[in-house]
Amino acid sequence: MARVCDLTGKRPVSGNNVSHSNRKTKRRFLPNLHKKKFYVPELDKWVTLKVSTTALRTINKMGVYEYVKKLEKKGLKPNIKL
Repeated sequence: MARVCDLTGKRPVSGNNVSHSNRKTKRRFLPNLHKKKFYVPELDKWVTLKVSTTALRTINKMGVYEYVKKLEKKGLKPNIKL
């Protein structure tokens, strides 16, 4: 299962673990994802999405339908069919 946000497209990034002696080893920073069901009243149906916490906060503020429309207007392609 890919660790990618369905709406924002956030994915893992790579970086370094840095020890006290300043040795560096590779590591991955994973996005904070949650699987969540949303009700879309405009379409009268439930949608299950894997979203990051930043997307979740924006959904709470705007609503799923409006947020997806805003992303499409920006030119981003959310991984969702409404």
